[in-house]
Amino acid sequence: MNLKNIALGIAIIILTSFVTIYGIDLVYTQPDYNDYCDNNKGAAPYDSYDTDQACVAAGGKWNSVTPYETVPPTKLVTGYCDLYFYCSQEYEDAMKVHYKNVFLVALPIGIAVLIAGAIFFGLESVGAGLMGGAIVTLIYGAGGYWQYAQNWLKFLLSLAGLIVVIYFAYWFNKRSEGNQLRPSLAKVKRSEKMSKIKKK
Repeated sequence: MNLKNIALGIAIIILTSFVTIYGIDLVYTQPDYNDYCDNNKGAAPYDSYDTDQACVAAGGKWNSVTPYETVPPTKLVTGYCDLYFYCSQEYEDAMKVHYKNVFLVALPIGIAVLIAGAIFFGLESVGAGLMGGAIVTLIYGAGGYWQYAQNWLKFLLSLAGLIVVIYFAYWFNKRSEGNQLRPSLAKVKRSEKMSKIKKK
């Protein structure tokens, strides 16, 4: 592969990744933290949530601590309020669902592009570029959901990915060797025909 084909292959990898990633993001918009947690809560004076009742009423979680007194003005502190505990959990649950959906969409798209790059394109730069873009798409899809997936699922996904990549690498190399042999066989046949003609 010459320098021009390498540059074309890299460009195709980048553009294929952009098309698939931004296309998925158009379908599955990432949840916005502000839709779950109202940042205006923190604008109120801290004393507004210095009791269990006030904290719970504001939608926060009260965390008890060993009581202690503050420096003057003296005040007995029995705990503190985490205003964003429950809304952050809701946001985290929404992100988990979002990344799962992205993964389920990116997986078949990545595999389809990988197969297309290996089978349907004879140009080396195009095929290699599409296959590289497919790998980036698969990494993008798995990357977000990876932190939520269980270890057995991570193992199966890693194993399946390894098998697929090895298979296509083997198949692609065999195909390339076959394409290289065809011109040689054609030359041999032409030589044989010329020899027969000369003998006649």
